[in-house]
Amino acid sequence: MELRQLRYFTVLAEELNFTRAAARLHISQPPLSAQIAQLEDELGVTLFLRDSRKVQLTDAGATFLRDVRRIQDRLKEATQRVRTVHAGLAGRLEIGLSGSHFLGPLPGIIGSLAETHPDIDVVLNEMAPNDQIEALRESRIDLSLSRQPVEDELLCSRMLWPDPLVVALPPRHPLAQGKQIALEALATERFVMLRRETSLFAEQLLQACAAAGFTPQVAQTVSEVPAQLSLVAAGLGVSLVPASTQAYQAQALAFRPLTGAQLSTGVHVVMRQDRRKAVIDTFVNYLIEQTPGSPATTSPTQPARTP
Repeated sequence: MELRQLRYFTVLAEELNFTRAAARLHISQPPLSAQIAQLEDELGVTLFLRDSRKVQLTDAGATFLRDVRRIQDRLKEATQRVRTVHAGLAGRLEIGLSGSHFLGPLPGIIGSLAETHPDIDVVLNEMAPNDQIEALRESRIDLSLSRQPVEDELLCSRMLWPDPLVVALPPRHPLAQGKQIALEALATERFVMLRRETSLFAEQLLQACAAAGFTPQVAQTVSEVPAQLSLVAAGLGVSLVPASTQAYQAQALAFRPLTGAQLSTGVHVVMRQDRRKAVIDTFVNYLIEQTPGSPATTSPTQPARTP
């Protein structure tokens, strides 16, 4: 049984006239008659009653017509879905990210994406930064949102938006009286820091302190920025955190711009060079378009490289 036969059958069932049906199908009448006869022979039933005056559907033909129309509707839906996926307007995205990204612009962007692109299913997986990169290399996730770019033979990055460092400290801390804080001024402070083994960003913060001439006195280490800020609010030390996290416990903390750190910060999207999902580039471009001031707003995502 061929789709062509089903289409011929449907048109004839609607016209109930071989001449009109053949004209509508842009074929001559003999091929139409032959295809219908072949379909009836394959099914083992009579679909049409024919005489010199008219053509009628049998009961079996009327039942078959209802089922064929449902099949044709499903095929139309499948065709539309596959074209939508090919265009990058539908699909499932597994994204790895750390908890601090929920404190920035990302939740609002994901919300607006759900309204404008309802067929894109975004799954957010909270993971340690280093675990994200490993999962991306193993194709267990499609994208990583990272505070550090990664560029190698397998992975590439795009800058999404800047997110400069600020100092988080208790409101009554003496350094909170100033408008900004130099990194060197924190040399004698106790720090609440991210764990080095889970985050390349944490390692680079330590290197920035070393470049400023001191080794931070680490009071506590945690895995996520919200935990850092909670401990700072409790008076256990100070932290260097992204500016986008300032809304967290804003009444219990003071935030001041950091100066003197030899460290440029921002949020990057990391992806595989050999990505195959068109929806990845759609999502990345949407992130960039929805972020005012992004350095990449005028530079569209390049097509995925194929081996």
